[in-house]
Amino acid sequence: MSSKQTTGKNGIIDCDVHVYLKSREELNKYLPQPWRDWYRPLNRAYGNIQGNRVDAKPPNGGGAGTDPDFLREQLINEYGIDYAILLPRAMLNNLPDPDMASAVAAAYNDWLADTWLDKYNHDGVFKGSLYIATQDPIGAAKEIERWAGHPHFVQVMTDSGARAPFGQRQYHPIYEACEKYGFPLAIHPGTDGMGINHQPTPGHPTRYIEFHTCLSLAFQAHLVSFLTEGVFVKYPKFKIALVEGGVSWLAPLMWRLDAEYKGLRYEVPWLEKRPSEFLRDHVRITSQPIERPDDDKYLLTMLEAMDAEHILMFASDYPHWDFDSPRRAFPKLPAELHRRIFYENAKEFYNL
Repeated sequence: MSSKQTTGKNGIIDCDVHVYLKSREELNKYLPQPWRDWYRPLNRAYGNIQGNRVDAKPPNGGGAGTDPDFLREQLINEYGIDYAILLPRAMLNNLPDPDMASAVAAAYNDWLADTWLDKYNHDGVFKGSLYIATQDPIGAAKEIERWAGHPHFVQVMTDSGARAPFGQRQYHPIYEACEKYGFPLAIHPGTDGMGINHQPTPGHPTRYIEFHTCLSLAFQAHLVSFLTEGVFVKYPKFKIALVEGGVSWLAPLMWRLDAEYKGLRYEVPWLEKRPSEFLRDHVRITSQPIERPDDDKYLLTMLEAMDAEHILMFASDYPHWDFDSPRRAFPKLPAELHRRIFYENAKEFYNL
């Protein structure tokens, strides 16, 4: 199936579009031995029965998010998307062997570049996320260096699952490389409570609904760690994107952290301003899944409180079951706020 010509752009940058391997054999082409024989993904602890939209399976076969032409039809052309930020789902932070994790990350990056960013990207609409394994910070830094200068990789990405909060210094080689080569770091839900990683909740929830509701807890912990450990002080050009971790928790979390800072700033003498004052220069949050109350006025108030005009970026989470349509995810927004959320914030963040 050939892709249709896009009929028009609508000023939309979608910051969370998932793409997948058609089969394990597709990855094996890029994965050297012994990892080709040894690598087995660790199964997710929780999963929805229907993980993707039922209409997202390509008519020519394969799973959702595996066919570049069909993705163009269903997402890019349907909504007039200017750029789609692609996030593969390798989910590697749970593997105990750091060498294996780094090898699989490199294979995913080779696959993404060949399959999506080069061969099917004549108009440059697809922008890629460079996968790393945080249990191997030195290897991750080398992988970032390997892809520096590629025209369509726009960020580094990792899963929210971790053995320690991401502000801690063992991860700093990753942030040093990101800053050096101009890549922000995206954090996406995955591998929490699996393999070598901790669960952000106190123990393991019983059901998927609990797990999915509490995904934002890991993001809150990582953000507080980044801020209080002084990562943005040590690396003043380093930036992060918190992807698919919720939205409305940001303002009250920053209120609490700023209040703690008043009495405990002696613990973090490197912070010469309130933690919340680092957000506009260093942190972005994507919109899906946005918490939309029954009365939209409360959402609009929360968007104002969190400085959404400068911090929030639109995301659809295609092709997942909880996909947010650009036409329906938000209530009617003021024109300038709409432009910032749907286009300008991401354009500036990714230098598009």
